[in-house]
Amino acid sequence: MLSEWLDATLEGREPTSLQGELPSGRYRFYGPGIVELLPDTIGPQGRACVFSAAIHGNETAPVELVGELLAGVEAGTLRLGAPLLVILGNLPALRQSCRFISTNLNRLFRRELDATGEEADRARELMAAVDAFYARHASLGRLHYDLHTAIRDSRYPRFVVEPYAETAIAHEQWRWLAAAGIQAALHQHQHSWTFSHYTKHYHAAQSFTLELGKVAPFGANDLAALQPMLALLQALAEGREPTSAPLSEMQFFRVEYELMRSSEAFTLCIADDTPNFTEFPPGACLARDAVQGDFIVGETPLRVVFPNPKVELGARAALLVAPSSVPDN
Repeated sequence: MLSEWLDATLEGREPTSLQGELPSGRYRFYGPGIVELLPDTIGPQGRACVFSAAIHGNETAPVELVGELLAGVEAGTLRLGAPLLVILGNLPALRQSCRFISTNLNRLFRRELDATGEEADRARELMAAVDAFYARHASLGRLHYDLHTAIRDSRYPRFVVEPYAETAIAHEQWRWLAAAGIQAALHQHQHSWTFSHYTKHYHAAQSFTLELGKVAPFGANDLAALQPMLALLQALAEGREPTSAPLSEMQFFRVEYELMRSSEAFTLCIADDTPNFTEFPPGACLARDAVQGDFIVGETPLRVVFPNPKVELGARAALLVAPSSVPDN
């Protein structure tokens, strides 16, 4: 049944049964695009793990990666050793191969949300599903990997964003991510209301947004480059210690500024094909806005990440980052 779940979800079909047995546990569907896997026995390193994908509907590589993980569990080649909550986020956008329908779902994950509309309702549904999952497994450590792909090329094709919150990231997480082929890490400097921020801020989970290459349609993704990441997901699913690598294999950055689109008269002063992590020298003009004015790089060079001049009014049009030190043990 799990092997059919992705296809049924994409086609908008209801599952024939809400629960079933697996070789090493069982599963239960909690709503469209939401399934929990429960092990017969929790492994020695078992955590309550949330793996989410398709928060943006045109980001297909994470969906295929999750599909490989579920296929292994169902076939019995992967022995379940931790409770998993697997989420496909923006289902209408996923079916239409677009980023979102009305608004960016990945800016709506806050408990005080009063917005209306399809994406807002889905955000509330996903927050409730995560709340209930962590409550059911309150004795276990909490982890959330929100899997994405980026709109554009990148100097570091595979990187993670660490959300801003009081919860410290365990040093082991960085070593696991380095072994999983992650090339860079970006530390957020303020609350951002993304899905990974929600689980870190409200649930003290070890949470990341993972950017796993560039957006591509189903069947056109380079899944070979993501096999180390699949190995990390498999280890977590089995409740065992993942492979580690030295942090010297990753580059670390910190957000220094957010460029916001405050008016209709907004322009990013960079080429449309500028890769993520491109560096700009002091004196470079990066944006013009009728309300905010020009943004000029100061004395320290800055790199641009997630530049997108077409965001909604009041939304973030780019992050500006600078290198930071390797996290302490």
